[in-house]
Amino acid sequence: QSTYKLTVSDRILQKTPFSFDVSVWEFFWPLITGARLVVAQPEGHRDTNYLVNLIFQQQITTLHFVPSMLQVFLEAKGLENCHSLKRVMVSGEALSVQLQQHFFNRLDAQLHNLYGPTEAAVDVTFWQCKNSITNQKTIPIGRPIANIHIYLLDKYLNPVPVGVTGELYIGGVGIARGYLNRTDLTAEKFIPNPFQRGRGGKEDQFSNSERLYKTGDLARYLPNGEIEYIGRIDHQVKVRGFRIELLEIEAFISQHAAVRETVVTVQQDSVDSQRIVAYIVPHSEQTLAINQLRGFLESKLPSYMIPGTFVTLEALPLTPNGKLDRKKLPIPDTARPDLEAVYQPPQTEVEKSIANIWQEILNVEKVGIDDNFFELGGHSLLLIQVHSKLREMFKSDLSVLDLFRYPTISSLVDYFNQVQNGTPSFYVTDIVSEKIEAGKAQQKKRLQKMKSIENI
Repeated sequence: QSTYKLTVSDRILQKTPFSFDVSVWEFFWPLITGARLVVAQPEGHRDTNYLVNLIFQQQITTLHFVPSMLQVFLEAKGLENCHSLKRVMVSGEALSVQLQQHFFNRLDAQLHNLYGPTEAAVDVTFWQCKNSITNQKTIPIGRPIANIHIYLLDKYLNPVPVGVTGELYIGGVGIARGYLNRTDLTAEKFIPNPFQRGRGGKEDQFSNSERLYKTGDLARYLPNGEIEYIGRIDHQVKVRGFRIELLEIEAFISQHAAVRETVVTVQQDSVDSQRIVAYIVPHSEQTLAINQLRGFLESKLPSYMIPGTFVTLEALPLTPNGKLDRKKLPIPDTARPDLEAVYQPPQTEVEKSIANIWQEILNVEKVGIDDNFFELGGHSLLLIQVHSKLREMFKSDLSVLDLFRYPTISSLVDYFNQVQNGTPSFYVTDIVSEKIEAGKAQQKKRLQKMKSIENI
């Protein structure tokens, strides 16, 4: 509050699902300052057109985005009407230079890049982005907030000099006491603070915490004292704001009887688009059906951890000393993946138009009318992009949830025909085709999972 100085005239948009840590400041910041709290409707954070209208109608001044969701939001129509916006906070993923510039090209507002894990009461560093042309290659995460101390240390817990990469440790009043019922993990991640006592037994003035939180993040000091985020020290990654352990996904894939070896990576399709890729080496005596493997994983993992692409290999590439050579893993092709549905090419102009949008968004060369959007590698953020293009093309009031309900082109076209015939979109009546019913049944479990788990 001392930094951003909200007043009674400010209006905060609360759109983050309650289970996501960012919702904490969305709720309590306005309540302790007298600002107005505007609560978005359930699932409203998925619909960029709804957000734009709500920001305009309620004159929102402050809101938060994960960078990947910000990228989608900046493509929304009517963004030029959001004059009330004063500041936009981003966190949860690394903010790219390109996205920063795109923001300033589209909005006249402040952009603040925040960093911090849940274990440290959410945000621990802050940086105000600058609308200027520079040679910077990354966006800093800035400096620690009040009552928080940041240490960049080597493996011996010695501070690293400026420009040298070290692991980021957090101290101060914000860090948690540990993990619930996980004493082993607590002892590993929350360590005694070696800087609490200075020379002569005097308490170090730069620390008021008995423990440090070991983040597993790599960072370095820039010459001006700002902190630059480098990446993860282990195989934990962030995809669309979710912290994901790639080794955990590999462990579940290995449980499938037809899988001999596997390695999971994250591929950067574009500046602000990532997808999880699973490389599979099947047992020679067994046939591996990718659609069956995907179904197997859906019963064990949340939707955001399901690989968007599966690549089958005869063997994993190895270095001369026998270790996995990740640099030689092949780039996934853009061919249609192995799906349960038999390929049925689009025939009508409407089917072809929708298929073209899917091919562009999903980077898949061939899309059939019975192919499931999510089994083609789609996820909620990509679905929002599809939603925007479909609304523009068909001039329709199609909602994002409609796309979750009808995840194939054939079921979506039948839904369009149903609406044109005057049937309200929220009824399921006898005139709904068997194809729509089959598509809804197939996606019921997936929709429930995504609504309850996937936080953007």
